[in-house]
Amino acid sequence: MSSSQALPPAPRRRVLVFVPLIAFAALAGLFLYQLKDGGDPSTLPSALIGKPVPEMELPALPELLRDGKPVPGLATADLKAGGVTVVNVFASWCVPCQDEHPELMKFAAMKKARLVAINYKDDPDNARRFLGTFGSPYDAVGVDANGRSAIDWGVYGVPETFIVDGRGEIVDKIVGPLDDDKLANKLLPAVEAASK
Repeated sequence: MSSSQALPPAPRRRVLVFVPLIAFAALAGLFLYQLKDGGDPSTLPSALIGKPVPEMELPALPELLRDGKPVPGLATADLKAGGVTVVNVFASWCVPCQDEHPELMKFAAMKKARLVAINYKDDPDNARRFLGTFGSPYDAVGVDANGRSAIDWGVYGVPETFIVDGRGEIVDKIVGPLDDDKLANKLLPAVEAASK
């Protein structure tokens, strides 16, 4: 072994052994602090809050009907037409999407805001069957077959729900499936705030 490749002195080697342990302890402490401090690990920041909705022109889900009429696709202009819109990103293969669907049906029945969907990387037949089985609360369903639009929206994974004000600005985002608590304490207050 040459002198340029010599091992560091023994005390220095011992210190280097503890570096990964110290880093792990620091991260564990940070996670524990966040959990005890009331931090919600499902809360993910969105760089799009306060920004206009992304440009999109998503086709309708073929043969999807609501009240005997074809359900339209979804475009950026639809979200700038005034009034609050809730945009739900879902897929038929997503189990949490099935779990949250009754909450979406409840929300649609309240008529507090327009509810639309982005159908993410889904087979059209499966998506239609999903909505036929669980009900279709959506006023529009845009098909995002390749997932490009979801990327533009900053989607981490389905389901995710966005609240859009009448100017087409994203004012809030809910990550994960809606439940009674998120419906009452997150979605409804966000829709009310966006309506003002």
